Amino acid sequence: MSRKKNVALLSVASNTLLITLKLIAGTLSGSVSIISEAIHSMMDLVAAVIAFFAVRLADAPPDEDHPYGHEKFENVSGVIEGVLIVVAAVWIIVEAVHKLFNPAPLEAAAWGVAVMFVSALVNTLVSRLLYKVAREEHSMALEADALHLKADVYTSLGVGAGLAAIWLTGWHQLDPLVAIAVALFILKEAFELIARAFAPLIDASLPKEEIDAIHAALSRHAHDYIDYHNLRTRQSGKIRHVDLHVTLHRYSTLENAHALCDRLEAEIESVIAHANVLIHSDPCDASCTCPDQVFARPISTTPAMTSAAPNS
Repeated sequence: MSRKKNVALLSVASNTLLITLKLIAGTLSGSVSIISEAIHSMMDLVAAVIAFFAVRLADAPPDEDHPYGHEKFENVSGVIEGVLIVVAAVWIIVEAVHKLFNPAPLEAAAWGVAVMFVSALVNTLVSRLLYKVAREEHSMALEADALHLKADVYTSLGVGAGLAAIWLTGWHQLDPLVAIAVALFILKEAFELIARAFAPLIDASLPKEEIDAIHAALSRHAHDYIDYHNLRTRQSGKIRHVDLHVTLHRYSTLENAHALCDRLEAEIESVIAHANVLIHSDPCDASCTCPDQVFARPISTTPAMTSAAPNS
């Protein structure tokens, strides 16, 4: 089983444990903020299950129906997870507003405080591991799952602090107010996640720093071609798709054109992790004044020495 699947299963297991603890603590105490945290963890569990299946589907090799691979399953899972978080946050706000106007004393608040801080500790450890693997494997699904758990750390700490304050002051309205603050934080997280996951689904361009790296790679071989144009980029899961046209002298040989395209593709792939590059060569028009002999010399297919690819 791959590392991505292993950590996705770990997230499922940890969320299941924390949901059980929070539901018990919320039922015993009657705290809407603890119940809101249990709902948040339920959404995290659903997200973890989605992430597990998403990484399995995304790892499948290209086939006849999906010649570009299945990487976008991870982006689809990220959007679904974001929508689920929005639903959970709205539900929390509705329940908290009701509790705000109908306050009730809390019971067993100390247990609630303990459960919240245990939850924060567990989610800190699991989210750090998820982030580590997500960065190394370039997994959108695991990054989304890690983001859920990171948010859960902050909300658990906030709920724990709120319960401690209620325990000390007896001001029970603080419980639904903390729950509303938790929900607003979750909404912010959800919209950011949806935006990040959705962009590759509509073939948005790669980040500016990666496009700049492509331009720099091409400029290192500017003496071998006249110009380049129609540069297009998009992302599918961890795969970066890059295509462009290069203009060559009209008397360039097919062998030279092929060698140059191979070299430029290798150069880009050396600076952009998981790049899939396709280059089309165009002949210049009759107005081209470049010396013929410049474009008649053989072109090496070996890329120039460059720094390691970013995000690798």
